[in-house]
Amino acid sequence: MARWEFKLPDLGEGVTEGEIVAWLVKAGDVVKEDAPIIEVMTDKATMTITSPKAGTIVSTHGKVGEMVAIHATVATYELAGDASVREAGDGAEFSANASVEAHAPAVTLAPAAEPAAPVPTQPSRPSEVHPPVAAPADTGYKNDNPLATPATRKFARERDVDLTRVPPTGDQGRVTQKDVEDFLAGRGTAPTATSHVAVPAAPQQAAPVTSAAPSREPVRITPPAGDAKTLEDRIPFAGMRRKIATKMAQSKQTAAHFTFVEECDVTALKELRARLKPVAEKSGVKLTFLPFIVKAVVAALKKHPQLNTALDESTNELVYRKYYNIGMAASTDAGLMVPVIKDADRKSLLDVASEIERLGSDAKAGRLKAEDLQGSTFTITSLGAQGGLFATPILNFPEVGILGIHQMKQKPVVKNNQIVIGDVMLLSLSFDHRIVDGHVGAAFAYEIIGYLENPDRLFLEMG
Repeated sequence: MARWEFKLPDLGEGVTEGEIVAWLVKAGDVVKEDAPIIEVMTDKATMTITSPKAGTIVSTHGKVGEMVAIHATVATYELAGDASVREAGDGAEFSANASVEAHAPAVTLAPAAEPAAPVPTQPSRPSEVHPPVAAPADTGYKNDNPLATPATRKFARERDVDLTRVPPTGDQGRVTQKDVEDFLAGRGTAPTATSHVAVPAAPQQAAPVTSAAPSREPVRITPPAGDAKTLEDRIPFAGMRRKIATKMAQSKQTAAHFTFVEECDVTALKELRARLKPVAEKSGVKLTFLPFIVKAVVAALKKHPQLNTALDESTNELVYRKYYNIGMAASTDAGLMVPVIKDADRKSLLDVASEIERLGSDAKAGRLKAEDLQGSTFTITSLGAQGGLFATPILNFPEVGILGIHQMKQKPVVKNNQIVIGDVMLLSLSFDHRIVDGHVGAAFAYEIIGYLENPDRLFLEMG
């Protein structure tokens, strides 16, 4: 019998650690090749990792809720026979089912919740020990999510190099092996502009890079005098809820939020949807108001491209995206998720409606894939039938804008100097004030309102 250590494999570009969501095996269990052994959550998805080899579990490493570094040992095996295997972290094949746990009875679009305090994570540690190398001079560079190939990560790990400190020079901001060598030699410099960043010729507002919030003592909750077991119930703050808290806190601590609120008369939109709804049903598509709002946002983004940007803090560049991927904040029993409608500008109204329906159904059934949750450039969030006067949506960082939509209500409106009853909806738009000036944000909001109040314009500008 050969003893073997299974190490947490690479889970995607830029992912350096994952949170243990659930153990599917325990010490003493006999597992087959490709049998599920552990569920791990990253900032992109929850993945079920399967065993690359058959054997008996000797021990597991790490508790539910703990953060585990990539290439850290998560399980020890006894392998039958004379098995000569490579460690999973160094290239052994594995299977990761990147499906998202979302068992909601229904998908309701919802605003982002108030941020909770960020949860400290364990620092990643190299899986192998090598002779000490003289530390290079600190260049001041820091990137929390470096891009690098598995080979480069292994090369850096063997030399005890923190990739977050290595300035990249590779294609699309990747750290190369030469970058690591230069860093060790003290030649690492801040990266220059990368070829993939599309920046217009117009002058841009310089955006400062916000430093991390100072560390503080964790808040301790103590029960009143008496028996704590009868006065409190305590459950682990882990899984999706903990990940949401971390992302929300990052957004509030980094972006300079401001919110613009305005009314929108959607009487004409309501009438148009009523006329088109039977046509959509003949095509097997459920037509809600959301597809119209998505198309209005895309049309407004094309006229105000600054709202479709993101700040690359690793290079201090403002990235103007020429694609339009619209995220939809969805509240599920598993927590807040943002499935993404890819290339919304290239889809028809019916295509957008069909995609919304698919993403909602997949979220309900727990079938969302990692790619369904990645790549958004702007987000829409809604309280739906719960309504509310208005809310302050929290940015889906690093995006610079988010639209909050609220319940339609009948109210008196003035048309042609006459007071009539109209269908009115409030819009709440939050922006990153580091990137978007107030008048730009307001102009963007009124552009959306113009399309929703005169929805026939959408058909004139659909691509």
